[in-house]
Amino acid sequence: MANSDNGANGSAQKWFEGLKAEFRKIIWPTKQDIVKQTGAVLVCSVILGVVIALLDFVIQHGVDFLVNIKF
Repeated sequence: MANSDNGANGSAQKWFEGLKAEFRKIIWPTKQDIVKQTGAVLVCSVILGVVIALLDFVIQHGVDFLVNIKF
């Protein structure tokens, strides 16, 4: 057994080498891409928030109307 003294150190070293290799494959976005994507997320979040608020308003008034009906 030639590698018996490496043990955990050898596997940890291989793991870090693999990690380094994977980090080299990452294509990092440009600042312009990040700004565009952030803007898109903010616009979508605001639109979705407005839609949810409108639905909440309509449903609440519908429930209030149904609760206040006198038979």
